Amino acid sequence: MTSTTTTTPAVDLHDEVVTHAHVRDVALPGGLGTLALLTLDNGLDHTKPNTFGPQSIAEIHAAVDNVRARAEAGEIAAVAVTGKPFIFAVGADLTGVPLITERDQARSIAQAGHAAFAAFSDLPVPTFAFVNGAAMGGGVELALSATYRTISAGVPAMALPEVFLGLVPGWGGCWLLPDLVGVETALKVIIENPLSQNRMLTGVEAFHLGLADALFEPADFLERSIAWAAGVLSGAVTVSRPEVDRDEADWTAAIAKGKGLADLKTGRQSPAPYRALELLAAARTATREEAFAAEDEALADLIMSDELRAGLYAFELVQKRAKRPAGAPDKSLARRVTKVGIVGAGLMASQLALLFVQRLQVPVILTDLDDERVAKGVGYVHAELDKLAAKGRLGADRLNRYQALVTGSTSKDGFVDADFVIEAVFEELSVKQRVFAELESIVGIDCVFATNTSSLSISEMASGLAHPHRVVGFHFFNPVAVMPLLEIIPGAQTDEATLATAFAVGAELRKTCVRAADRPSFIVNRLLGRFMGEAIRILDEGTPIEVVDRAFAGLAPMPPFVLIGLVGPAIALHNGQTLVHAFPDRFYSSPTLQRLVAAKKPGFHALSSGRPVLDPEVAELIEKPAEPVVLQVPEVRERALAVLADEAHRMLEEGVAQSPMDLDLAMITGAGFQFWNGGITPLLDRTGVAEQVTGRRFLPPGVATLPA
Repeated sequence: MTSTTTTTPAVDLHDEVVTHAHVRDVALPGGLGTLALLTLDNGLDHTKPNTFGPQSIAEIHAAVDNVRARAEAGEIAAVAVTGKPFIFAVGADLTGVPLITERDQARSIAQAGHAAFAAFSDLPVPTFAFVNGAAMGGGVELALSATYRTISAGVPAMALPEVFLGLVPGWGGCWLLPDLVGVETALKVIIENPLSQNRMLTGVEAFHLGLADALFEPADFLERSIAWAAGVLSGAVTVSRPEVDRDEADWTAAIAKGKGLADLKTGRQSPAPYRALELLAAARTATREEAFAAEDEALADLIMSDELRAGLYAFELVQKRAKRPAGAPDKSLARRVTKVGIVGAGLMASQLALLFVQRLQVPVILTDLDDERVAKGVGYVHAELDKLAAKGRLGADRLNRYQALVTGSTSKDGFVDADFVIEAVFEELSVKQRVFAELESIVGIDCVFATNTSSLSISEMASGLAHPHRVVGFHFFNPVAVMPLLEIIPGAQTDEATLATAFAVGAELRKTCVRAADRPSFIVNRLLGRFMGEAIRILDEGTPIEVVDRAFAGLAPMPPFVLIGLVGPAIALHNGQTLVHAFPDRFYSSPTLQRLVAAKKPGFHALSSGRPVLDPEVAELIEKPAEPVVLQVPEVRERALAVLADEAHRMLEEGVAQSPMDLDLAMITGAGFQFWNGGITPLLDRTGVAEQVTGRRFLPPGVATLPA
């Protein structure tokens, strides 16, 4: 696939932010000649990463053609590519993809990238990639196209995330990576990590996996990379890589294992991982030309799939809608927060304290009933800060400052000058009402009262207060440091200043803030309650637990009974009972779950083997109906989708969420629902369930599907 002429893609459908390839000459040490250094730079700061759209690919190809002529003339000894500060390149510019309506247009995108990167690979002098910052997708594939690679220890993310969106690495990744590191590592990067909530590699991890030949600290990364390249050219540095095992049986076994993982994670509901697996299987013997042609066809098919369009819709929600929350008041109404109080010092409260001190960098006081609990909570925060420092993520000065900012007391008197107090106490309305009533006599009139309730009424919580306008729901998801979602819920009397302050604090905490109405369990827990309730109802009616769990593959991020173990049976039961009380006609309280909680079981499964296996003692607690109704996987899935469609429709009618987009954003960021499903409403639309159950689609055709 060698090319010596610039190839311009046959599609250019939007205003592209062009990533330029600036070339400068660098004198190699030791008199070894000149290195032509291509720097990728879109002219914007690191918050707007380099991406590759049609014009960017054309510029890279043109720059490569120019240095080829110089290499052939003997003017340069090597060529290298690096990125602007903090960013190498994060892959294809996908913003124009929704406008693609023809498969040939899609294929031309793949062909253009292949041609440009192959031209770089085929230069008549050694090529280097100096991966100085974040690298994803096409950025990684460009680096893989080089003869040699260095990587910075400061790189925060390196990945081939395409399968997560509904694509495959289509600019060489499915051939270049297994050819470099073998099929097992390639499967980890291309299949396992994307299907595990899009896990990223750090620069250090990528180096240890063999994706780079040398690792340097960020402070002098470019200088050391150039010196290392000179060493390679002179022979002073020898690059050795393990030989790739191409044994057919071993390769086939690895692919089979990858398929098993894809089945578990997607239930065969997403075509992307299976197309990637086909390409990886073929990579054992394929030539580059054969592999790249196969990637062209795979990419063309997947770009024209509803799953990718749903993935891009989800990406747009997370990248753009999340930054401009629907229903948020004017930012100018928000009050400044200079001190935070946290009522409670348990695990959730301690996680909140850790987040607040890192993001707001203001004094944080934890309170609880006795000194032992307070000491444990403060100790947890200090210990977690120590861990961050040990990993090099926190300097000594900042460590000392943060630890000094987090204190604890059995008295709430320290809240007197707090601007924002959040309670994280027992999930019982009367307990939370007493906490806020006590606080009113201590804090100032403008202090915000936030509640981390997962299901209780904000209006009722505020009803007995002299100043109910200051109370707002501020619902985090566990673990707090990992889950991006923050549901913000105004009560009936919450004023605009309180609500604006809540959104401003949420933004400072770097959370995805979604406004929810003050209805039972808000957005995520209500939807989870409905579908998990249906799952356990089907179990109680007689369908085996493994059949129910298997039916949710590709619909939910994990099987429902595994999820119950994660959130805790008592919490799941409490949420379910709250919803049964509110909506007895359709929510379900399971006798099986009640027995599980009474027996103090941590979940349905034993995890000692490293994978979930039904606990034999729990098996005895499962309801045994006199006339069992045994469903098959498709029937279970149909019922699960139907109740999700029904509940989502009702919630929109009630105004629980601002729009279907907010339902999807919440389920993606709060419950880990898949990008290639677009959350839930695109899946309900494309399966036809939405129209069957509610009589209409949630989203117009073309929003999260192929254009009509």
